[in-house]
Amino acid sequence: MQQFSHDTIVVLDFGAQYSQLIARRVREMHVYSQIVPYTTSAEDLKAMKPTGIIFSGGPASVRTEGSPRPDPAIYELGIPILGICYGLQVMSIQNGGEVQRPDKREYGFADLTILSENSSLLTGISANSRLWMSHGDAVSSLPEGFVQTGSTPNCPYTVLEHEKKRFYGVQFHPEVVHTAQGKQFLENFVLGICKAEQNWDMGSFIATAIEDIRAKVGDKQVLCGLSGGVDSAVAAVLIHEAIGDQLVCVFVNNGLLRKGEAEMVQKVFRDNYKIRLQYADAEEAFLSALKGVTEPEAKRKIIGKVFIDTFYDEARKAGEISFLAQGTLYPDVIESKSPSGGPSATIKSHHNVGGLPEDLKWDLLEPLRELFKDEVRALGRELGLPEELVTRHPFPGPGLGVRCVGEVTKPRLDTLRDVDAIFIEEIRKAGLYHDIWQALACLLPVKSVGVQGDERTYEEVCSLRAVTSEDAMTADWFRFPPDVLQHAASRICNEVSGVNRVLYDITSKPPGTIEWE
Repeated sequence: MQQFSHDTIVVLDFGAQYSQLIARRVREMHVYSQIVPYTTSAEDLKAMKPTGIIFSGGPASVRTEGSPRPDPAIYELGIPILGICYGLQVMSIQNGGEVQRPDKREYGFADLTILSENSSLLTGISANSRLWMSHGDAVSSLPEGFVQTGSTPNCPYTVLEHEKKRFYGVQFHPEVVHTAQGKQFLENFVLGICKAEQNWDMGSFIATAIEDIRAKVGDKQVLCGLSGGVDSAVAAVLIHEAIGDQLVCVFVNNGLLRKGEAEMVQKVFRDNYKIRLQYADAEEAFLSALKGVTEPEAKRKIIGKVFIDTFYDEARKAGEISFLAQGTLYPDVIESKSPSGGPSATIKSHHNVGGLPEDLKWDLLEPLRELFKDEVRALGRELGLPEELVTRHPFPGPGLGVRCVGEVTKPRLDTLRDVDAIFIEEIRKAGLYHDIWQALACLLPVKSVGVQGDERTYEEVCSLRAVTSEDAMTADWFRFPPDVLQHAASRICNEVSGVNRVLYDITSKPPGTIEWE
């Protein structure tokens, strides 16, 4: 296991989709955090020399036979431990407590009652502080040596502490924004109880990442796909910093790009950054493979396969290739599989992680897989990338293929490109681009009757979407001034042939996703 040169909080992952969010909250304190699977042995954890350990939540019931359990020897390491939700329950059971399913389960907000004024974990926490609860099981009897320091109306053992052993547990989720003083709870553990030094930042990340890349790659070559988005751009520049011309970047024009994207990518990376760049015009291959396909997951898999096939072809031109680099981020990983090999369920096959063949010829190199989008932007600035590139909205790997709902054809893509360009241009003109996490346009497989000029028309419908978010795990629709949407819709209907109706999507995530497909 990796031994760290700076203070580190290890998150033991029991399969919670919020495991990576816990790590993010710790890193926001300028303390490094690393997620490892719950199966990690106490011996391996000891070798990592963490300053503290956090047990994540998880989807399983701790009362179910075969549910996840950490190595019991972890409790003998003398390292402070904080259990969150499932993490509290498993800590309680392994230390002699009991967990039952209460009469009333708790999902949503609850108010905290503080039962001890001397609690290390509750320092600075207000009486009746609002918590976010999400659990069916709850501790029913205390493990030996633990004391009850906080409760809610439906959960007597909401906060448990064992000061001597420095074991702590909470039945709520301090990592989510819904818990009013969640940051204070985590700071009390990380900075107060663990005494972690705030000595990690993007400069530290770059130094460590470059060292790791060089150690992993050696004198071999790396192939990296550039899309023009911030993720692949930052990954490419970071890897180039580490190994120089051992990096070969491939830009695949899959015919699913935004307007002007192909020209922009070639100019920025080949001309400005002097990175080895191979351009592959594969539009015909992608569109031919997608012909007649309408099912979203099938489209993603086809795009992924053709992309990899194209990479193989380009790799032959570059000589011996050993690694495939990707700009995979934490949200990409957690929505495809548990980032640490834990038991979280798959939600979708993401463009960065899903669809890769089992016989992939190269090892994966994913230097950003522990970062969130805002952290990647900060990393990009630290690496000197231009602000316009660093602040670009996310764009999916399958490109407009997941925004052209229904069959993907060149005429429909050209229509969608024009719609998208007008929408983004109007957002920029209104000065709202940086207030929005992601803005996009979709072309729907629906036609409607309209009146354009003196004629009735029967044309396609497009949907505009813009969302606000912190990390893409949840998102809310953006409240535009009405005149911005009105002007965008008017331009689209007047300037784009084939569209006569414009909708605005006000679905949040959940229940929807940010993209349509």
